[in-house]
Amino acid sequence: MTPTPLTWIKSSYSGNDGPDCVEVAISAPAIHVRDSKNKDGARLAFTGDTWSEFVEFAAGR
Repeated sequence: MTPTPLTWIKSSYSGNDGPDCVEVAISAPAIHVRDSKNKDGARLAFTGDTWSEFVEFAAGR
């Protein structure tokens, strides 16, 4: 079985010409994160619960 390719979404906080570019992709059971300037580089994967905790922390809630 061939895995379904991930659909990557660039962060709205990443500029088109700036150095800080992050993309995320959602798939069961993980949220994937990568550097948009290095699409073949390292990726991080988080469970949905862990990602939610991170987003709440980053938002300062």
